[in-house]
Amino acid sequence: MNVANGPKTYSEAFSDSYVEQLMAGMMAKNPGEAEFHQAVREVAESVEVVYRKNPEYAKLRVFERMIEPERQIIFRVPWIDDKGEVRINRGFRVEFNSALGPYKGGLRFHPSVYLGIIKFLGFEQIFKNALTTTPIGGGKGGSDFDPRARATWKSCASARRS
Repeated sequence: MNVANGPKTYSEAFSDSYVEQLMAGMMAKNPGEAEFHQAVREVAESVEVVYRKNPEYAKLRVFERMIEPERQIIFRVPWIDDKGEVRINRGFRVEFNSALGPYKGGLRFHPSVYLGIIKFLGFEQIFKNALTTTPIGGGKGGSDFDPRARATWKSCASARRS
């Protein structure tokens, strides 16, 4: 079995638990992202019965394609606080599955935000959009910036102009 890419063949998918093989490969590629791991496991466990009835889905690696983001972007956001100190936060954007259309998903700003949380939220957005029959893919963005701790702020670019 090729752990990093899921089951080696579609028939191998059902020799052991397909979910366990899928999770081993996904966790090896995405270490330390507990929220994303949990979301993938919950969905995989609920669709395993469909895979057993339709082995062609495993052959086409439908679920493996669904859990792999099409795009992940990590970027810095420099800004100046009220005391004139330069601060730097991280920003994230993850986009999943544009098969139905462009990506849709909101932004999360909280000091605990990291790539795994944004991936979890973007993955869940796929299903939210599909269940509401919105013809759009799932995406999510955010930053480890805490807006509640800030009364006013300027971006570094606007501060240079002042």
